Amino acid sequence: MGGMAGRGRLRIYLGAAPGVGKTYKMLGEAQRRRERGTDVVVGFVETHGREHTAAMLDGLEVVPRRLVDHRGASFTELDLDALLARRPQVALVDELAHTNVPGSRNAKRWQDVDELLGAGIDVISTVNIQHLESINDVVEKITGVPQRETVPDRVVRAAHQIELVDMAPEALRRRMAHGNVYAADKVDAALGNYFRIGNLSALRELALLWLADRVDAGLQQYREQHQIDTTWEARERVVVALTGGPEGETLIRRAARIAARSAGGDLLAVHVTRSDGLTGADPGRLAQQRQLVESLGGSYHQVVGDDVPAALLTFARAENATQLVLGGSRRTFLSTLLTGPGIGATTIRESGDIDVHIVTHAEMGRGRLPQAQGSLSRRRLAYGFALAVLLPPVLALALGLGGDTLNLTSNVLAFLFAVVVVALVGGLWPALLTAVAGTVVLNFFFTPPTRAFTIAEPNNALALGIFVAVAALVSSVVDRAARRTRQAARAAAEAETLATLAGTVLRGETALQALLERVREAFGMTSACLMERVDSDELTETWRPLASAGTPTCRRPEEGDAEIPGRDGLVLVLQGRSLAADERRLVGAFAAHAAALVDRVRLSEAAAEAKPLAEADKLRTALLRAVGHDLRSPLASAKASVTSLRSSDVDWSPAERDELLATADESLDRLSRLVDNLLDLSRLQAGVLPVFTRPTALDEILPGVLAELGPAEVTIDLPGTLPLVDADPALLERVVANLLTNAIRYSPPGREPLLTGSVLGDVVEIRVVDRGPGLPAEDRDRVFAPFQRLGDTDNTTGVGLGLALARGLAEAMGGSLRPEDTPGGGLTMVVSMPSATMAEDAPVPGRLERGGTR
Repeated sequence: MGGMAGRGRLRIYLGAAPGVGKTYKMLGEAQRRRERGTDVVVGFVETHGREHTAAMLDGLEVVPRRLVDHRGASFTELDLDALLARRPQVALVDELAHTNVPGSRNAKRWQDVDELLGAGIDVISTVNIQHLESINDVVEKITGVPQRETVPDRVVRAAHQIELVDMAPEALRRRMAHGNVYAADKVDAALGNYFRIGNLSALRELALLWLADRVDAGLQQYREQHQIDTTWEARERVVVALTGGPEGETLIRRAARIAARSAGGDLLAVHVTRSDGLTGADPGRLAQQRQLVESLGGSYHQVVGDDVPAALLTFARAENATQLVLGGSRRTFLSTLLTGPGIGATTIRESGDIDVHIVTHAEMGRGRLPQAQGSLSRRRLAYGFALAVLLPPVLALALGLGGDTLNLTSNVLAFLFAVVVVALVGGLWPALLTAVAGTVVLNFFFTPPTRAFTIAEPNNALALGIFVAVAALVSSVVDRAARRTRQAARAAAEAETLATLAGTVLRGETALQALLERVREAFGMTSACLMERVDSDELTETWRPLASAGTPTCRRPEEGDAEIPGRDGLVLVLQGRSLAADERRLVGAFAAHAAALVDRVRLSEAAAEAKPLAEADKLRTALLRAVGHDLRSPLASAKASVTSLRSSDVDWSPAERDELLATADESLDRLSRLVDNLLDLSRLQAGVLPVFTRPTALDEILPGVLAELGPAEVTIDLPGTLPLVDADPALLERVVANLLTNAIRYSPPGREPLLTGSVLGDVVEIRVVDRGPGLPAEDRDRVFAPFQRLGDTDNTTGVGLGLALARGLAEAMGGSLRPEDTPGGGLTMVVSMPSATMAEDAPVPGRLERGGTR
């Protein structure tokens, strides 16, 4: 079995339980291939100390394992590189689901095997059924032991060969007791826990079922590749056809018994829906029958087709069904005569190699006279039949009063006119009745010899025959036109409803309540409720209503008359009446839109919850980026100065010592101001900054402002008539100092900033004017954002907090800060504070309840 050309082939020994002999079987296969001359090497085999398994390694080349150190311990793993370099024809790699030690090239051993296969090396491996990903949780429920190591099902299913290694539970327990699986000190515990008879039996059945599904999938793939559409009876599949009638439960139970008689037989229920949605089936009854099918272990399917027998047989052949169960016809004898062979007879005739069972039931032969789906209303049918009974005798009397003035052709045309009138009023069946009655009347009263049911001349017989044919054709055309009219009206109504729904989507409407109210009104329901499954187990389900319209509100889907699934876990429940098939499709669109609305609302809520976190993260990132340099710079200067002063190698002069101390003092002041600004901004954003307002004169804050600015030059022009302002002196001082510091940074040499003030009504406006480059209008809001240096000419100092903090402090004191253009060029920052005359309602000193930057 040389796999060097192209991708290698994988063979897996699948064990039903540990200890059944997978590794032993794998080594036996390797010995057989070695004897045939195949280049076989052992990449990794775990004997678990079993003598007989270890003996099977004799004569086989073994690639040394790779030693891996992890957390102070040494482990051995498959040496993938050595195996790839050796490039044998076949490699043995045991325990496919094994997790490699951290530090290995691949996390899982099946990934190592995939690399070997990609290199053209055939691989033989082993795996136990409990390690398959899809049934890992089932195994844990059965045995109570969680399996930490798993392998994806697709890896095992992709193997070219899978051989089940099985053993009866009693035989495996005997092997355990004889010490052929585990050491003697572990046997009793294993037999009393994992290796109980029930556990082993369940694991064995799981392995058989999983492998049967894999074989079935392979068979289906083979049939598709070879375009085989005939039925292969490798496995019994019973299809039961449901019409939505009362006989459905009888058919389902009969089909289930047929499937149960063959081990592993499948039960499939199918309902055929016409392409126009007009099936006449009861959706509520179909829903009940679907639940019955699923409770019996079957599956429910719905297909679309106007030719019911053809749709049934197409579905059955696609599913490789061997038997098809149909109910006996509900049609009456008259209906059968008028409409010909029914669905059952046609299906039997065309079934080929599929066995068809016709099951009798209590509803057989109790159907009504067939009525074309979607034809005229019952009232028009009643009028039509009334005319069919009255018109022939009335017309015969009227034509008889005319004597011999009219010939047979005129009489036939008169009755044909009557057929057309009846067809226009009542449709097909009343018109056909009129045609039959007209034929009898024409034959008896107007066709020689009269007063007898005989026809003497062939021409008269031909005329009557053509009359009947034309009458039937006209009736059919009129009935079809009426049906198409109703379908068009229904389609227009559906289109209008869907257009309204599409309009709500395009307009972005998200009111779930309004959507449910629209559904309730559009379909004439008493209530509509969208429910979500919040918890479920094998016995009970818990539902939560998300929104509802109308009354009463359902608490569970079973309380409604119709339930339309949205997405997983969401159901639209309607109360009032059952829905027709075409209505269910339309309501399904509303259910899908309702589910989308729920998703949109939840995404919006999640986005709203994430927005503050994103803003905080953005602020934190900006803070770290901004203060990185500004924290280090003063710290470095102070550190350097202090270190220099402490140095014993240099004899500093008093002047130099003073300069170093001044540098350290200035650097620490800068650091202190930076930390104060950061803390104040944090308090502002948290709304907990202490604010103590009182009547304050601007002259009172100037000394502190000038001390903050140092040697910088500023022009101060404050009128002596300015009233007191209601402010916190310390905070107002910080505001003005920050604004002047910012203005100094932007002012050109020789044109120092100006501090002035004025009164506007009950507000005192403090202006800080500079003659710098100014600020575009679109950037005036951005300039107050923290941690930015918009337009700064010097990005080596400051962290972009000055203006943000100034606005926040001004607003915290009940004032405001806004930028204006300076006449002649530059920027003016205007601080507006309430004058002390407005302080009658000023808050008492305390903690700020509002605040924060904008």
